[in-house]
Amino acid sequence: MKPSPTGQSGPAVLGPYDLTTIPSGAHIQGFTVLDSLYMRDGTFFVVTADESQFPSRLDMIAKPIIKAEGVDSEPTDQDLLFLHPSTEILGGRVIRISGLSVIVNDPPSTMNNFYNWWGEIILGAWRVYSQLSVEGNSTLPLPSRFILPAVSNGEWRDKAEMTGPLMRIAFPHASVEQSDYWQDLVKLNSTVVFDRVILVSREAAYRHPYASRWLKMISGAMKLDIPTNFWQPIRDMVVDNMLGYLPILNESGAVVAPSQARPSSKPVVTYISRQESTRRLDEKDHEALIDALQALEDEGICEFHILGMERSTLLEQIKRTSTTTILVGVHGIGLTHQLWMPQSPKATLLEIVWPKAYVFDHEIIARNLGHKHYAVWNDTEVTYPEGNYYKGIYYGDEFNSNAIPVYGPTVVKIIKDRLSF
Repeated sequence: MKPSPTGQSGPAVLGPYDLTTIPSGAHIQGFTVLDSLYMRDGTFFVVTADESQFPSRLDMIAKPIIKAEGVDSEPTDQDLLFLHPSTEILGGRVIRISGLSVIVNDPPSTMNNFYNWWGEIILGAWRVYSQLSVEGNSTLPLPSRFILPAVSNGEWRDKAEMTGPLMRIAFPHASVEQSDYWQDLVKLNSTVVFDRVILVSREAAYRHPYASRWLKMISGAMKLDIPTNFWQPIRDMVVDNMLGYLPILNESGAVVAPSQARPSSKPVVTYISRQESTRRLDEKDHEALIDALQALEDEGICEFHILGMERSTLLEQIKRTSTTTILVGVHGIGLTHQLWMPQSPKATLLEIVWPKAYVFDHEIIARNLGHKHYAVWNDTEVTYPEGNYYKGIYYGDEFNSNAIPVYGPTVVKIIKDRLSF
């Protein structure tokens, strides 16, 4: 990867245009922070006297189409162009769009899922953006707008109707703009300059070498050296705006304040049930797991709750996970709610999958957030220390089974181990 230019305290100027920069070198394949990014007639322009100081175009953007056999998604000069500041293409004036714009240059089918939107696009963008905080910017400005040039008619929304409402409380002052907004800018027949952009491209993100290891959009972002609490501002905004308060936990994981959070002397263990979904536990094992977890509460080890995704409101889901220290559940988008768990050394995700199956969807989120991840193969626990990983991806024929086995005592053992250290 080519070195990235470093942002300056003020705009860099050479000729009539501010030069485009990457502040703090905040870039990884598919996620790039750019100051003074230009657009005219639907084409992005990086204004620079030295193109070699920027990542390649392939590492920043792709055409917003689904890659398939016979379909070329590689970007061309119509998508992004490096432009010398002396070149007179952009015209004599520019229309400035202030604030931070998150531009997700992807087709709707790659984002209209709660996990894809929150666990990849937003988490990945904020992780890369948080590189700016390493150099003294402790409080990063929130986005002013999200722009989806290839999306229309609300196609970015998920069927469970969680993505949109959560955007309104995470970024209450930001709009979500779609293709009609983008076309309005194009039809101005003028040059637009975005003060600061986070440019997101799923196809470009998959060019990172780590993507072949984990098959996840945010694979490359894992290598960035950023503050461990980088996600805290977004998590706190969501929880506080949804509940009207922030639960406060002690070192053992018990909720101690405020009174609205119903303080307890024990850490909270939450089991997300998927028994009304296609992929779910064997019914007898489901009941036995509940009994085993309830017994933990009866022993005074934890406070236990069941969260049925199909029947609970978004408010109930956030309220429950915002006080959870250990989250248990079958692989599914509901485990994305670990995003709202409080940061804690004991924070743990127990992901139940068909024995021998292994995917990284929720482990990669857990590692981003500092949660300890366990895959549970019936009566076997699988976990890896920091820096080590399961080799490969494996689904098998029964990954989506409606009778996934789980041995309750194995889950109980993991919970006891995690809460006792």
